[in-house]
Amino acid sequence: MAELTELRPERRDAALYLTTQLKLELAPAVEDALIKGLAVHFVAEAEVMRDRWYWSDRKVGTASRYYRLAFQPLTRRWRLNVSNEPISSGGLAGSISQSFENLPDALAVIRRQSGWKIADMADLPPDTRQYINYRFWLDMSQLPRPFQIAAGNQTEWSLSVARQIRLTADMVR
Repeated sequence: MAELTELRPERRDAALYLTTQLKLELAPAVEDALIKGLAVHFVAEAEVMRDRWYWSDRKVGTASRYYRLAFQPLTRRWRLNVSNEPISSGGLAGSISQSFENLPDALAVIRRQSGWKIADMADLPPDTRQYINYRFWLDMSQLPRPFQIAAGNQTEWSLSVARQIRLTADMVR
């Protein structure tokens, strides 16, 4: 289950930043797969869109964060990798890695995304209307193929949340 409890844009240092807070609880099937050694991937994505009446809305800025959560059975620790680029199973280069004693501590990092730069203020014209599309989901495409097939029909594995928020005029000035 995932629920977005906070979505707050803020303007700082000529850029637009986003802070989010998720209520994230993993289903027993997902926790069981993690404990058995399967790495689970999450993706958070924010797009800044500009309203256009004559065409589809224009994407002004976009930012993504990728999370890879895995249990290390030998050390009995949880490992979380965070990156701005997709994390492949072949290598974790370019990601920040952290170890945790328990699963709730690792999930706490995923639940709170703060100070996340999503656009430069120079790209946001002050005389137009803009909004932010935010999405967070469990990335099933990163699971091994047998799990993708088996988990595709189970609601326990479908974890996603999306919200749209309009930017105020004083936010972009």
